[in-house]
Amino acid sequence: MAVADEKANLKFIKNNYICLMETHNLTGAIAALMDEYKKAVNELIAVIIPISPRQLTKIIEPKSSDPDCISIQTILTHVTASMFSYAVYIENSIGLETVRPERFQFDHISPYILKLRQALKYNVDFFTRNPDIILEEFDQSKKINTLWGQQYDVEQMLEHAIVHILRHRRQIKNALARMEADE
Repeated sequence: MAVADEKANLKFIKNNYICLMETHNLTGAIAALMDEYKKAVNELIAVIIPISPRQLTKIIEPKSSDPDCISIQTILTHVTASMFSYAVYIENSIGLETVRPERFQFDHISPYILKLRQALKYNVDFFTRNPDIILEEFDQSKKINTLWGQQYDVEQMLEHAIVHILRHRRQIKNALARMEADE
């Protein structure tokens, strides 16, 4: 992507970064969760907007055993993929046979912002189409089994998805502060 194009994209994003995803068709707990999800995404976008390509790809955790936490780039790749994955877990729990989308890694920040918006929209659209989904499940045999060994109901999966963004937003903020202090 040309530098001029990236600057134009970032200027547009800075002026329009808040996800104005319509959630008015949702009600109750789903609406509240989607509003909090949107808020978490917007807070993350506000933190990452000024990130340069150099900051994006700089190694921030050279000793990390987690390949998703080595740089801001790998963190954002992980976060965007996870947003889709959490929705896919929920879709599959109600009988849909959805495949997780491919992971994407970018060298500029604007495609990550677009991917965050797409992932949020994917979630909102799913719950708009499935407003009567059961959020709380007390029967362990009906819980969603994750690849990392946890069991969640739909509400817990969404709560995890929201906090996941918040944790990584904090991680990125701290990495940017360390970069600034090192300069």
